[in-house]
Amino acid sequence: MRILGIDPGLRTTGFGVVDEQGGALSYVASGTISTQHLDTHALPARLKVLFDGIGEVVQRYQPDCASMEIVFVNVNPQSTLLLGQARGALITALVSQNLPVAEYTALQMKQAVAGHGRAQKSQIQEMVKRLLSLSGLPGTDAADALGLAITHAHAGKAMARLAAADGIGSTAKISNKASYRAGRSR
Repeated sequence: MRILGIDPGLRTTGFGVVDEQGGALSYVASGTISTQHLDTHALPARLKVLFDGIGEVVQRYQPDCASMEIVFVNVNPQSTLLLGQARGALITALVSQNLPVAEYTALQMKQAVAGHGRAQKSQIQEMVKRLLSLSGLPGTDAADALGLAITHAHAGKAMARLAAADGIGSTAKISNKASYRAGRSR
């Protein structure tokens, strides 16, 4: 199974792709999508860069599924809203290509990769390097994305079994048809 991990950000979004086969993980690719070259007030243009960038990653690496970090509530509500919009663009890009998307908190990822939820960025980088037998440390955003892919490789199967046992998710299909209800007009 090929897993795409995404660490969402409006300025820099990290991505990481790993293959999981029989419990063994192997590194495929990682990197970042940056919108820092655009004006910070050009939100629609920045969201389009993220949407198109993840679409390109999906086309190039052909993952079977994706995992993404869940937004936490920040001290600055405006930053949280902007990050939520970035996540929305990324999730839309993934589901428009019929990829299932799993979501994990930063705490879950840190526990899965480093063994404790208070791991520092440098610890995540080092553990990702070790788990994937990389020759060097990945950047922080790419390391978090690879960590999310690793988390899904470990937790995804168990979560799928739980969903199937509860009857949720296993038979649900994403409908490509929009539900439209006419509103008022003059």
